[in-house]
Amino acid sequence: MFLTRRLALLSLLALAACGAPRSSAPPAPAGVIFAPNFSDAHPVDFSGRAPQRYPVQGIDAARFQTSIDWNTARRNGVNFAFLKATEGGDLLDPEFKNHWRDAGHAGVERGAYHFYYFCTSPEDQARWFIRNVPRTKGMLPPVLDMEWNPFSPTCAHVRPPASEVRDQMRRWIRIVESYYGQRPIIYTTPQFYAENGLGSLRGYDFWLRATARNVSEAYPGQSWKFWQYSATGIIPGIVGKVDLNVFNGSRADWTAWLAAHKL
Repeated sequence: MFLTRRLALLSLLALAACGAPRSSAPPAPAGVIFAPNFSDAHPVDFSGRAPQRYPVQGIDAARFQTSIDWNTARRNGVNFAFLKATEGGDLLDPEFKNHWRDAGHAGVERGAYHFYYFCTSPEDQARWFIRNVPRTKGMLPPVLDMEWNPFSPTCAHVRPPASEVRDQMRRWIRIVESYYGQRPIIYTTPQFYAENGLGSLRGYDFWLRATARNVSEAYPGQSWKFWQYSATGIIPGIVGKVDLNVFNGSRADWTAWLAAHKL
């Protein structure tokens, strides 16, 4: 009996340890930009300007990041975070509400993103995003995550022609922009970008994934605001690996961009 109770107690302690940690650092003052103290489990030797040389860095997070001490992470260079909110027309990321609340309390500049499905109308998906992402003062613009989804049992093989893809994007963006009063950012991958002619979309800020080569090589001639350069980042305050991102500009550029784009 004693052994059974002891094992039960140890199990409870182990479960508690897996939850969100208590912060080991006090909240940092608002507006402070912290230099990145990041490492990478699988670093890439990028040609051109290395991502580590950009002064403003951050992360994106989803259900896979179940344990983040946001105060510690911010002090180690997580100045912004894009947080997964929704997929398709009926999926809510189970960690979104926790990430949204705790990142906000830590003073991390935060925005929410939607993973797009081609088997649900853009109108339904826009309404689902709006239903689950609060219109919060100071939030970054919403993000539309556009990439092929090979894992969905219903949508994996649904790949409309490029003109239809762009039309669906515009329809989702129009609804979401009207509700939040911010033009959404477009996130994409090299393959999706090339196959769907996203370079023809004008007037949007792009967040581009390029983890094997420099973003300027992966998307020739494309302007961008954010570059996702690693999926294997290691940051104090975050348990496990996390995506690493940079903002394209100086600290002054970052401050000016926030002033023009935050809600």
